[in-house]
Amino acid sequence: MADVNVMHERIDHGANLLKSHVFQFDFLNDDFSKLPQSLQDIINDEEKRKKLIIYINPPYAEAGNAKAKVGTGTHKGGTATNNKIYEKYKPIIKKASNELFAQFFARIYAEIPNSVIANFSTLKNLQSPNFSDFRNFFRAKLEKIFLVPADTFDNVKGQFPIGFFIWNGAKDEQFKYAQADVYNKDGEFVCLKNIYSYDNSKNINQWIFYKILDDYNKIGHLSSRGSNDFQGQSSVNINRYAVKITDRSNRRYRSTLNIDSTNLFITSIYFSVRHAIPATWLNDRDQFLYPNDGWQSDKEFQNDCLAFTLFHNQNRITSTEGTNHWIPFTEQEVNAQDKFDSSFMTDFIKGKLKYTKKSQEAPLFALEEIPPLVPTEPLQFSTEAQAVFQAGKALWCYYHTQPNAEPNASLYDIREYFQGRNSKGRMNSRSSDQHYTKLITQLRDTLKDLAQKITPKVYQYGFLKE
Repeated sequence: MADVNVMHERIDHGANLLKSHVFQFDFLNDDFSKLPQSLQDIINDEEKRKKLIIYINPPYAEAGNAKAKVGTGTHKGGTATNNKIYEKYKPIIKKASNELFAQFFARIYAEIPNSVIANFSTLKNLQSPNFSDFRNFFRAKLEKIFLVPADTFDNVKGQFPIGFFIWNGAKDEQFKYAQADVYNKDGEFVCLKNIYSYDNSKNINQWIFYKILDDYNKIGHLSSRGSNDFQGQSSVNINRYAVKITDRSNRRYRSTLNIDSTNLFITSIYFSVRHAIPATWLNDRDQFLYPNDGWQSDKEFQNDCLAFTLFHNQNRITSTEGTNHWIPFTEQEVNAQDKFDSSFMTDFIKGKLKYTKKSQEAPLFALEEIPPLVPTEPLQFSTEAQAVFQAGKALWCYYHTQPNAEPNASLYDIREYFQGRNSKGRMNSRSSDQHYTKLITQLRDTLKDLAQKITPKVYQYGFLKE
């Protein structure tokens, strides 16, 4: 009410407004009978409603956040749920009801039909799987949209797009696709952006994640915490944890995969697809999808992805947690001071491993089974992948000249050795060893070149839409 009083004072001092046009109304709880009569007359008249423009800049608060969904954050108690509109429309829009702005949309669309809505919001209502029921219900036509970075607005943090939407409630059209103009913080046009709803599209996690078996040898674990978009890119990693069947009750391990020789290529493709293209504010909500079959016959693509996965920072395999099966070189190649505990990776690359059907897992989502891809001949790597191996080999060789080098050290271990950790236990981003810095920079540069080579195939095989 304080804001209303301030506006009334401005009117008293000459502001060109009418006091009857400035009022307080709880849109998510109050009945329309509490509105000024002149506005009720418009809302209740079908023809007048067609000229009514409702402009909203709704809050982005929700009942839960991304961190809460992966067990690292907290749900906001009562946020978006303690109101009448939430109770009324939750059975219809379901998961989207956790978002306050979705509640505004639902009421306007259902109770002020045929009006025009202009709003700022995130793109969740267009792209998020949690909004699929909302999109079935909210069928106003999207007439126009442009995007800007979220931090263009005061007090908004994060790297994601905010859209300005114009919806025509008089036209019935379920959202499927739109092309948006994109502007930077300075208001300069940047590009056009294709936006898809992804409704009726299978996602990448339906392609890759399998049921867990406890009775066979595992060399690592792929984790993505269930997210199918760029927002979840940082959660995609490879580690040494072996997921058990009992872990499936924990949301943290539902989108996970134990890795062995039969799915190493699939794992590498998934990992590379998720990391080859950097996450930006603009692609934050783009969804990774179930691919077409083209990748299955593209051996160079498969090999490129394996090389990318072996040398990427998100490969967090460490010998301190068990046998390291991920060393991509022999002892002789890197002048190791002792024999490695495992030759799995070099044997795999040379085509020396045998496929045993016992290792194959059954698809979690009952989709078609991906055939095991265990090479029977030495892998042939592209020029870009060979450059990655060469840079990696130089790094391994330098590490093994250190007097206390651990023979079974992984890339993660080597980085930790040279970079160390801070007082909070986090690995430092830099090293005082200049030669190491030169070598790790060269490795990262070759990885960037390899990522650029992989990127067109990500779109060609349908993992992302252009």
